[in-house]
Amino acid sequence: MAKELGGFSTVCKHTDYFFKVLVIGEIGVGKTCIIKRYVQHLFTEHYRATIGMDYALKIINWDSGTLIRLQLWDIAGQERFGNMTRVYYKEAVGAMVVFDVTRGSTFEAITKWKSDLDSKVYLPSGGPIPAILLANKCDQKTENNMQSPSQMDHFCKENGFIAWFETSAKDNVNIDEAARCLVENILVSSKSFPVEENDVGNVQLDQETLPAESKSQCC
Repeated sequence: MAKELGGFSTVCKHTDYFFKVLVIGEIGVGKTCIIKRYVQHLFTEHYRATIGMDYALKIINWDSGTLIRLQLWDIAGQERFGNMTRVYYKEAVGAMVVFDVTRGSTFEAITKWKSDLDSKVYLPSGGPIPAILLANKCDQKTENNMQSPSQMDHFCKENGFIAWFETSAKDNVNIDEAARCLVENILVSSKSFPVEENDVGNVQLDQETLPAESKSQCC
């Protein structure tokens, strides 16, 4: 788009980003439901367990000059025990790690998921990619050993999470807020990503974009 300014023609640059974000955690914690709620504003309790991986695309008009294509990769809960996560994690720039507040065992597995993530994908600087922790299904009764907010803050600091949120895909609690927090941190870290500028002023990450349509997913 060109504007006339004092007799001169100026080009208004529009910035496009493509961000690959992982959604990981144990089986049945609500990863697919979170993605469906965020991308399609839908919720149903009847989902088949994800096999391998799945993905969906969320297009965000971040501001008047910035468009973000957020590709969310739904990684099956059993994949931590396989060798395919290195392939699935490739070129990811952010992650949501999810646990179920009604099942303490899913919280205990968080450190293993985070360790697996940090060992297989990282920023160009060598540091870990931004990751947030989602305490999902907060609409349901939690187990008695659920961590207090102060304990959760300490846990996130100790394990390298930028933030944590109580979420519910069913009641649409904190889904958008958590995603926005993650994207804000990705944008900050993206300043170190390799970029290329095309003739019309678009700036794109040097990554391969996969098809846009949704394929087959809570605190």
